[in-house]
Amino acid sequence: MSLYRNSAWFLKGMTEFTRSAFLSAAKHFVEKDLEVSMAGRVFMITGANSGIGRATAMAIAKRGGTVHMVCRNKDKAEEARADIVKESGNKEIYVHILDLSETRKVWEFAEAFKRKYKALNVLINNAGCIMSERDVNAEGLEKSFATNVMGVYILTRGLIPLLEKSAEPRVITVSSGGMLVQKLRTGNLQTEIGRYDGTMVYAQHKRQQVVMTEQWAKTHSNIHFSVMHPGWVDTPAVANAMPDFHQSMKDSLRTPEQGADTVVWLAISEAAATKPSGSFFQDRRMVSAHLPLAWTHSSQLEQQKFMSVMEDLAKTFQPH
Repeated sequence: MSLYRNSAWFLKGMTEFTRSAFLSAAKHFVEKDLEVSMAGRVFMITGANSGIGRATAMAIAKRGGTVHMVCRNKDKAEEARADIVKESGNKEIYVHILDLSETRKVWEFAEAFKRKYKALNVLINNAGCIMSERDVNAEGLEKSFATNVMGVYILTRGLIPLLEKSAEPRVITVSSGGMLVQKLRTGNLQTEIGRYDGTMVYAQHKRQQVVMTEQWAKTHSNIHFSVMHPGWVDTPAVANAMPDFHQSMKDSLRTPEQGADTVVWLAISEAAATKPSGSFFQDRRMVSAHLPLAWTHSSQLEQQKFMSVMEDLAKTFQPH
């Protein structure tokens, strides 16, 4: 089954995830979907100083949106902000320094943001990491799980009250096509058992993001949730984490702007808001979150168990 999943995934990737696949899909895009002003709307983007996050921040800034860039590296964040302000002419761009792998600090950041700001219309969970070997954070959580799953869970959960008070709220999470080879696992969340394969751990985390999105959509009906796959994109993260893949595929990889296109569409277009909340998207289309015959579906009970485990674990780090 694993061989089938991987083969089916690679075949799908070569036909749907490449730069040429984007250019083909883009022939059917409705241009006016993105011809909108975002003046007065407030966006938060994690990992906004490079790659897909930066391209998304730039696109929203050019349309007049207020952008809160949540980044780990202060120097890179300030440099990116300066470039975005200069190119867009929009000064409503703010930098917040936060490492999503530092679990307690994610809680503290969400609480502080709610106290300071009156509105947040759109949250874009873009930051992520792939670890080459297992490492733990100060709280004892495996670092990539802390960043990709727990950080996304706490930040989103913490900001939901502010989103619910804001006009036409949306939450978009940037997942990965790698999750198509993974079925949700509710056990071994910290990858304490078995060999640590960073790429597969990342793929499992991206499956977990899809499940979180589906479950949030059911419990928070006044927020539009979506999760998406940007395709295979030429970003620093891909080059660093998967050098062999990057080298062999570099001529076929999408630009960060192409990877960000569906993120931007989900964040600002009226068309996106008409799609069912909790859906999975690729190149502005709703697509299945599962490969055919890959046995990656999980039961409602398993999904609810996962959310319960996440909630219990998150609460242990919540400041009182």
